[in-house]
Amino acid sequence: MKGNISLSNGQSFTGTWKGSIKDIQGEIVFYTGMTGYEEVLTDPSYHGQIIVFSYPLLGQYGIQSANLESADIQVAGIIAAEVYEGELEKGMSLLEFAALQGVPLMTGVDTRSLIQVIREDGTMQAVMSLEGKPLPAWEPIKTFLVPNVTASSIQTIGNGALHIGLIDFGYKKSILQALLNRGCKVTIFPYTTSTADLDSYGVEALLFSNGPGDPSSLEAFIPVYKQWAERYPSLGICLGHQLLALAFGAETTKLPFGHRGANHPIRNTKNGNVSMSSQNHSYVVESRNLPQTLGILYQNVNDLSIEGLCHHQLPLMTVQFHPEASPGPAEHHEVFETFFSLIHTEKKVSLNA
Repeated sequence: MKGNISLSNGQSFTGTWKGSIKDIQGEIVFYTGMTGYEEVLTDPSYHGQIIVFSYPLLGQYGIQSANLESADIQVAGIIAAEVYEGELEKGMSLLEFAALQGVPLMTGVDTRSLIQVIREDGTMQAVMSLEGKPLPAWEPIKTFLVPNVTASSIQTIGNGALHIGLIDFGYKKSILQALLNRGCKVTIFPYTTSTADLDSYGVEALLFSNGPGDPSSLEAFIPVYKQWAERYPSLGICLGHQLLALAFGAETTKLPFGHRGANHPIRNTKNGNVSMSSQNHSYVVESRNLPQTLGILYQNVNDLSIEGLCHHQLPLMTVQFHPEASPGPAEHHEVFETFFSLIHTEKKVSLNA
């Protein structure tokens, strides 16, 4: 069957329909990594988006449950130049995975030209539909998506010596695993958790997770998050980075087409080291009017956008990229090491107070 991708700027692209037969509408974005489609499709930060893969072949190593960032496909639709349909040694195929979860998928699309349009005009609404069907009325881009991906209740995992509270805006499984691998006990808190409930679990530090949408859509909760970060050593990743920046007086803005891929170079401002990073975000912290209490810890080499912050008085640090998903794969383990150092230093201060 022939399918059609219609963009809100009036342009359209055709391809072959392979997935679930249903029309979907969402913000169209693109991913530039050569691998990692399993993680991308199940990353809650992509919730509700139509994802275009720049690499010309998708699905060549199938779907392995160990590589999934959540149980479900989070994207609304999948667009690729070609999808592998041959035999696999193990696991299910990408086509089977998409069909099982009812997610539309299109192949044979001129993804190079489509991505060029997104780069020139920015991310926008798009509709995937069978060719010849009339377009629905365009809906505004949804920006408050965290309720769709957060945990429904508080849950504790692991029995390590260091107890970390994971504030859940749609966390990736690999972030949780990074903490467990470092001997932590982790309690996952929905983003709406009350301060009384948070305090009752006796956590020693907080990790504010990644997640989808506009950080300003969580404006009502930001004063609470500031209070938490003033009392607990804290690390923010991706959306968590943006929320903590807002909490301490910074501003955020939306990039034209965002950073999505495993090949974004960043520079550590402390030592000058440059490394490749894995990223998935539309919004960034503004460099202008950055509060004096915050310092830039990492910076994007390409567009000089802020990739990480530190607080000059509090044991608080943030990163826009994903340190648990280093392309290398160990370049950014320093983020967790620095975070744990902040926790242990704070413990010593508390004992001596």
